[in-house]
Amino acid sequence: AMHPLPALSVFWLLPLAFTLEEDSPLNCVPRRAVPFHKDNAHLFSEEGVFNYSTMLLREDLDLLVVGAREAIYALDLNDISKKLASVKWEVTQQQKEDCQNKGKHPEVHFCFFNYIRILHKTEDNRTYVCGTNAFDPECDYMSYKDGQLTLEKKGEDGKGKCPFDPFQRYTSIMFENDLYSATSMNFLGSEPVLMRSSPVTIRTEFKSSWLNEPSFVSMTQMPESEMSAEGDDDKVYLFFSETAVEYDCYNKLVVSRVARVCKGDLGGQRTLQKKWTSFLKARIDCPVLESQLPYIIQDTYRWCDSQQRWKDCLFYAVFTPQSDTSDLSAVCVYRVSDISRVFAEGKYKTPVTVETSFVKWVMYSGEVPVPRPGACIDNEARKAGITETLALPDPTLQFIKLRPLMDQAIQPIGGKPLLVRRGATFTCIVVHQVQAADGEKHRVMFIGTEEGTLLKAVNYDGEMFIIEEVQLFQPSESIKILKCSNVTGQLYAGSDYGAAQVPLATCGRSLSCMDCVLSRDPYCGWDKVAGKCTLLSSSQRELIQSVKEGDASLCPKADPVKPLNRFIWPGGNLKLSCSSPSNLAKTTWERDGTALTPTARLQLLHDGLLILSASDSDTGRYLCQSMEHSNAGQYAATVAEYQVSMDPAGPGDGNRIFPKAQINGPSVAGLQAVIGLLLVSLLALLTWNFYKGYIPLPWNCLKNREQTEEHGDLNSAVTYQDAQRPAAAEKKLLVCGRDNGTNYKNHSPEGAELSVAEESDLPKVNLQSLQLIDNESEI
Repeated sequence: AMHPLPALSVFWLLPLAFTLEEDSPLNCVPRRAVPFHKDNAHLFSEEGVFNYSTMLLREDLDLLVVGAREAIYALDLNDISKKLASVKWEVTQQQKEDCQNKGKHPEVHFCFFNYIRILHKTEDNRTYVCGTNAFDPECDYMSYKDGQLTLEKKGEDGKGKCPFDPFQRYTSIMFENDLYSATSMNFLGSEPVLMRSSPVTIRTEFKSSWLNEPSFVSMTQMPESEMSAEGDDDKVYLFFSETAVEYDCYNKLVVSRVARVCKGDLGGQRTLQKKWTSFLKARIDCPVLESQLPYIIQDTYRWCDSQQRWKDCLFYAVFTPQSDTSDLSAVCVYRVSDISRVFAEGKYKTPVTVETSFVKWVMYSGEVPVPRPGACIDNEARKAGITETLALPDPTLQFIKLRPLMDQAIQPIGGKPLLVRRGATFTCIVVHQVQAADGEKHRVMFIGTEEGTLLKAVNYDGEMFIIEEVQLFQPSESIKILKCSNVTGQLYAGSDYGAAQVPLATCGRSLSCMDCVLSRDPYCGWDKVAGKCTLLSSSQRELIQSVKEGDASLCPKADPVKPLNRFIWPGGNLKLSCSSPSNLAKTTWERDGTALTPTARLQLLHDGLLILSASDSDTGRYLCQSMEHSNAGQYAATVAEYQVSMDPAGPGDGNRIFPKAQINGPSVAGLQAVIGLLLVSLLALLTWNFYKGYIPLPWNCLKNREQTEEHGDLNSAVTYQDAQRPAAAEKKLLVCGRDNGTNYKNHSPEGAELSVAEESDLPKVNLQSLQLIDNESEI
């Protein structure tokens, strides 16, 4: 299938961008925005340590194990601000020198550090840990005993397990004590691999048809052998993006993929020896506004109900655009059974050579060998006497070696995203299920962003609702990893500059019943007896909650707001504060029962009302109301009430925000004295410059002009001849490409030698005489 060029796709995206108006259901706005505050989360960081981006929940030990740059921490799972133990894993001087000698720059490529990239629990309750180790990956075992973290210093080779480059995307899982990893095998990062390290090392082929400049995202295992009528094997799924081989594009087109391998794969006997015989991959789509360029997968989360089979598990995935023309991020959800069906029953793609040089990928319509290429060993294969992959026939292995790509793309549930949002780019996601007051279960998505915020969102019968957006890190730092603990009911986030721990719900942010119900948070409900918004799980009483409708009429009548007294003075200014608890609400003001409209003197702010140059007519009773719409209707609430009175004595209280300037006073007199002193200093400076001759007197300027006119022809000739000499430089100007706003001098050795004075003497170039050279054959 032909895809448009990325450059041309911009024009297709433009009309779609205009359809995203502010009231578009796709343009979700968080109901509540919570700015950074130290009480938002438990925070952990240590001075001089960065990149807290690897985490392991050790709920058996009540620990959160965090891997950072050259350090591993054991933190209290209930309060990660409490460090229980730590261990350093630093690079030796010899390793630093080796990294530099191989061509890496210590500052640009971070040769001097060991970034911890892998933390997995082993079956003997130790922790398997790997680090980049100055571009020489190494792995070790770590134990926690008597409050101490200890590295065993085994010094295992980490190549193929852990990335060389600390900032290259990678992923890994530990499954039944076998490490499955997707990373690069070599120092340059040019040999991508999906590998199982034990008991027999099995990996992918180094072929572009298998992995083509991939960016690995995540990996998970599925117990597909459980209660399998076909006697199937367990699978490991890998999510990644890569440059597509199947599209006819002049420019590189990146697509999202899901691949899978079988746990029992031992490789082939001769063909695909120690290589995967079960590696299959398929394109995974997340269609956003029918955009021409595919969105790129960034993170996934496997959600499974413990009471259901593996086929009912879901993959939640975060996608971002590959084009700068869009600022939308999306979440799509996929059924594991849909993905499994494509691999088990779908058609393959096959490469076809066109005109002896160009390779085109098309759907394979020929005969498929038996056993099915890429399939796990099942009951049907065992009946044929094939009990392991080493016994697979050569036609099956040759087929899958050449054609690992499936023809059919995997579509999300409903054929569209669960959430599309403009703004901060999504980075990672976790999903947690909670039972609401009505007994129905809801899956809540927690999404990290590049701006260090955490979104909390739910999909209620197709309606996407973002409950809140909380700023976790200050300054704003991208959230690199998210973990969720069902034991503590807490979320754990990691960024370059620290780790954060937040509860799944903070019901106390809602101070009224209406605010609590309109927040539509399935974790929270209004306790009429206690008079507060509280967690459902922590209360034995029946709470008021309406997550699907947001029916605030269930609330008892609110207590009246206590009016506050404020004073104005003739010509003074006053601000009346009114902060709405919701971004979805509209704030209105009225004075003595009459709605206020904005004027030059009455300015409506997002957090209040500003009265400028006050007069007697501005006194009265001011009421600020919040009007919010939900599925059940519109609800108004009084947020603030003020009694504004005139104070003829002048600006005596602390409510004025713009005091009138003093006409006469010590401040004005002081300013006049400073200005006078500056004028005297300026005159003295001018006089001194005239005296020294640095600034010519007017009559001297006239004399110099007359001399210039007498010798003008000679000077012009000399200047023109001098300007003709640098012919080489003139030729370089003819083939200058686009400089993207950079200075030509910064990229030209000849230009760098020119001074400002020399540049001013160059002749003017007639731009019409220069021909644009856009064909390399003309150069």
